[in-house]
Amino acid sequence: MKSAAGVYQLYIDGEFVDAAGGRSFPVYNPATEEVLAEVAEAGAADVDRAVKAARRAFDTGPWAQSTPASRAQALFKLAAKVRVELASLAEVEAINTGKPIVEAEGDIDAVAEVFEYYAGLATKIPGLVNPVSANALSLSLKEPIGVAGLIVPWNYPLLMAAWKLAPALAAGCTCVLKPAEQTPLTAMMLAQWFAEAGLPPGVVNVVNGFGESCGAPIVDHPLVDKIAFTGSTAVGKEIVKRGAETLKRVTLELGGKSPNIFFADADWEASVDGALFGIFINQGEVCSAGSRILVERSIYPKFVEAITEKAKTIRLGAPLDRETKMGPVVSKEQYDRVQKYLAIGKTEAKLALGGGRPAEFEKGWYIAPTIFYDADNSARIAREEIFGPVATVIPFDVESDAVQIANDTPYGLAAAVWSRDIFRVFRVVKQLRAGIVWVNHMQPTCVEAPWGGYKQSGSGRELGPWGIEEYLETKQVHINLNENPIGWY
Repeated sequence: MKSAAGVYQLYIDGEFVDAAGGRSFPVYNPATEEVLAEVAEAGAADVDRAVKAARRAFDTGPWAQSTPASRAQALFKLAAKVRVELASLAEVEAINTGKPIVEAEGDIDAVAEVFEYYAGLATKIPGLVNPVSANALSLSLKEPIGVAGLIVPWNYPLLMAAWKLAPALAAGCTCVLKPAEQTPLTAMMLAQWFAEAGLPPGVVNVVNGFGESCGAPIVDHPLVDKIAFTGSTAVGKEIVKRGAETLKRVTLELGGKSPNIFFADADWEASVDGALFGIFINQGEVCSAGSRILVERSIYPKFVEAITEKAKTIRLGAPLDRETKMGPVVSKEQYDRVQKYLAIGKTEAKLALGGGRPAEFEKGWYIAPTIFYDADNSARIAREEIFGPVATVIPFDVESDAVQIANDTPYGLAAAVWSRDIFRVFRVVKQLRAGIVWVNHMQPTCVEAPWGGYKQSGSGRELGPWGIEEYLETKQVHINLNENPIGWY
């Protein structure tokens, strides 16, 4: 996995190899700002080699003749290995991302669950017999789409990789995986076990690098049939443009500015916890974060006071400390981005808590839990995705106001509604323009259920049976049962 110089290598065609250009880049520990590892930097030549390996594996290798049952066995073996190595994977994930170790352990457990789910689904991909009027048998068959380019983000590195790898492999595709350059280490650890799990050379290739020099060549490559991307809306738009040149199938899970809506009749303690968990889990680096907290005016002052007081008890600390509830954000770049929005927020709303770097941390990219209130939905902190521990609290008067504010956004990934009134809940749920809506909860994610958004939060769906459909083509087969079908002479 590492070269003689101690550099994490690329994984191409079943082997760990150096980058063609011999370049590498540092990966940092966000809690200490120290270099954690050196990773080989892939360029266009490395991507080309990886794509061609995946193409060969799909067209002519053993994987081309693989059965659903054999693919299921490989995924079950990979899941089992992840469970055996959960502690080591979680530790690396925590120190590479900055997230608390307890959260990292939950993430890795979910990785295994995703592989297990799609292992089970691999043998359950049905076709159809179409009832046609002709004297014929018409079939609809499901077949793998081909080579899939998988580009994953830094906030849930291995879990987002699993969300894409598992259904792609279950469908019979081959893959070129590009981890985020900030957090590639657990993906490289996983690559060590591909062969052991029964994945032939070329079925999964892992190339580390940057967007323009590594991600773009994957999107542009004519032998790649499908792109699955999780990341920013701006990059997602660029992928759609570039993918159009070769008419690639594209699945996008992009940004969000999710409303977390609290009515006066909601359970009080659960609501306070739900507001804080919705935005401060994973340091707020969550695409579905409940960053807009919408509160009915009759409870608004008391609610702002309650979440502020409870947020003061959130313990910031080292990622490997089991008492830590929030770690640092992932990188200096992200730290600077959030700091910019903190400065903007102080001109647009009132500050209840936080607003900067905690005084007790001399090193590390730590940002205190921050709550702005009395904000208008037109404010930049209410409209733009910050991707950090920054909440914007907005009051509303009546149900229709809550819906209007919630939908007044270019995004539509997720939303949550808190109320004991089941009639109100379903009225609001039906009106919300979001792909995921939680009721009296915030952020539960089930592998069995679809994940994806409306509007500029993306296209397509991941997880559940919807996730595997994104890696399948549908072929119509018409079998004539008439001995003289044409009758032309």
